[in-house]
Amino acid sequence: MKRNVLVIGAGGQIGIELTAALRAEYGAHHVIAADLAPLKDAEGPQLTLDVLDQKAVASAIEEHEVDEVYLLAALLSATAEKNPEYAWKLNMESLLTLLELARHKKISKLYWPSSIAVFGPGTPRHNTPQHTIMDPSTVYGISKLAGERWCEYYHKKFGVDVRSLRYPGLIGHKSAPGGGTTDYAVHIFHEAIQKHSYTSFLNAETELPMMMMEDAIRATLMIMKAPAEKIQIRSSYNLAGLSFTPAQLANEIKKQIPDFAISYAPDFRQQIADSWPASISDEDARKQWGWAPEFDLSRMVNTMLQAISASYQSA
Repeated sequence: MKRNVLVIGAGGQIGIELTAALRAEYGAHHVIAADLAPLKDAEGPQLTLDVLDQKAVASAIEEHEVDEVYLLAALLSATAEKNPEYAWKLNMESLLTLLELARHKKISKLYWPSSIAVFGPGTPRHNTPQHTIMDPSTVYGISKLAGERWCEYYHKKFGVDVRSLRYPGLIGHKSAPGGGTTDYAVHIFHEAIQKHSYTSFLNAETELPMMMMEDAIRATLMIMKAPAEKIQIRSSYNLAGLSFTPAQLANEIKKQIPDFAISYAPDFRQQIADSWPASISDEDARKQWGWAPEFDLSRMVNTMLQAISASYQSA
């Protein structure tokens, strides 16, 4: 029986931490890390893989006896706006390749992340429900909404066991930001530690849903380990952690770095952020498979400052 796991996009912000968590769970030799470029400091098997090369993906799955795939390769919101045609190609073709492989029983389970970018100006901004108006205004959001519909279609039509979470902005300290609109909430810690100042590309009162990476990884493992009958939503589940503004985050940082100063110079990402919810309702995830976040704003800030400070001291 196949028992190996393949993480495509393992070198990204989520991929680095998810690969480590999966290796801790299943053993390093059972988790294959794949990305376009060779990965540094790999503690288990790795592949150089172009997810748009369908034959290469199929061959890797067969050769390594892969049972589950985590498809993380994507062009994120701000980066995708600069190259919308390629963003659509990468984000959509990669998903369809894996859905087809799952349809033909080459893999038994597929994880594909969605995003709060599926929502838009017509979506209720506060406590956004699972089922609501979805009118994304970015190519990233459009591709994620289309992907959600494909996931549900393949589950209903072919019985594909595909599972998904709508990630909010993710905050982690083990990799560099990946080009998302919410990445200010990672970059701010590096600037606070190094320069004691930060210029935000979002205005002071832009409230967005966020989540500590540890919570996001835990949620991903939870949904993939949950019995299939508990996964009642096959498009993508709302997932919530905490919501805050740049000003609120700066004030929390000031409690530990009193001379930290923040200024504001909104750019094109402000318009993207204004189209997204301020807070999310994840009632279905909580009820159906037991989700609950562990990090609040204070714990998140403490964790980020300590970890990033330590990384600079050891560099």
